[in-house]
Amino acid sequence: MSEEQSSKYSPPPAGCYLSPFSALFPSTFPSDTDPNIVACFQLADQDGSGFIDDKELQRALSSYNEGFSLRTVHMLIYLFTNSDTRKIGPKEFTSLFYSLQNLRGIFEKFDRDRSGKIGANELSEAMLSQGLALPPTVLELLVTKFDKTLGPIKSLDYENFILCCLIVKGLTEKFKKYDSLYTGSATFTYGEFMFTVLPFLIT
Repeated sequence: MSEEQSSKYSPPPAGCYLSPFSALFPSTFPSDTDPNIVACFQLADQDGSGFIDDKELQRALSSYNEGFSLRTVHMLIYLFTNSDTRKIGPKEFTSLFYSLQNLRGIFEKFDRDRSGKIGANELSEAMLSQGLALPPTVLELLVTKFDKTLGPIKSLDYENFILCCLIVKGLTEKFKKYDSLYTGSATFTYGEFMFTVLPFLIT
């Protein structure tokens, strides 16, 4: 490789901002992927580009009875690609699909009365089963924020349970990057805080 060619691949200067768009490339399915997941993705990827967009993902998930709004679909794509491209490749789609399967199992386990909803106590248990011990005040805030049932008792339906869990897990992972010693405390600059939180609010 010539010196001129090599310079094209040199790392960016320290502090240079890399757009998350640059990190998203066509990927491949893991070798042990369920053939049904592969078929589902390929059916949605009608142009053979190696990606499916937000509306195609919404339709693909709906074929597996995961009827999500575009808001939830956008959050799913962001969390599994770490980008705002609103497209997802095979590897990321597979991770997303298996994660949703796991969360559906958790929801059904703690929806003991089979109402299609879970309340604050059940949400607390569901979060604990994922290793997320949340203070009661945070749980109350989550139930209030994600309650779209309009019932007399605050509770989360399936879609909003998924959205709640993914946002809490996503923010927890972001927090851990700044709390490397797992003390429960972290120091952020204002810019770091905004860059961490805003994607979860406006995706």
